[in-house]
Amino acid sequence: MGDFSDGAGDSVVDSVVPDTKDWTWTLERACPECGFEASAVPGPEVATRALTLTAPWDLVLARADVRERPEPAVWSPLEYACHVRDVCRVFEDRVRLMLEQDDPQFANWNQDETALAEQYGTQDPATVGAELRVAAARTSTAFGTVGEEQWGRRGRRSNGTAFTVLTLGQYFLHDLAHHLFDVRA
Repeated sequence: MGDFSDGAGDSVVDSVVPDTKDWTWTLERACPECGFEASAVPGPEVATRALTLTAPWDLVLARADVRERPEPAVWSPLEYACHVRDVCRVFEDRVRLMLEQDDPQFANWNQDETALAEQYGTQDPATVGAELRVAAARTSTAFGTVGEEQWGRRGRRSNGTAFTVLTLGQYFLHDLAHHLFDVRA
């Protein structure tokens, strides 16, 4: 979402159409698909909500059909789990950068390239689950260290879109919630 786009995740089928929409609108109103209202989340809740919104992935990754795409152009639950793990890693880096630097520009992250290069659809679900838990905990910890006066610190995506630590956290949470919706968790 945003500078992410849904991309192909396995080495056999790479027919997922990239999502090039600008998802920052989810900071202004509830998402009509997943129902998540990012702007309603206060900063101090970002850390705990990150853990809540990543906890269901253990059950998703235990599904018998975890590697099956519901449609050729839609990621499998395993591919979405890999993506969520990597989203956590990217957002941990971004929030830490915002806390350490004034108005940093984030390195671009192309989720399509990552999904293909990392062969999301071939990864081991148990390993992905363990890595996702670690990544979610680290990101939760990063947001948990934000002081009251730091929620307004700014950073920019590679396309120039500006975030505060608060809006970055809210945007991140929508991504987590939306992907649970995607896999019907």
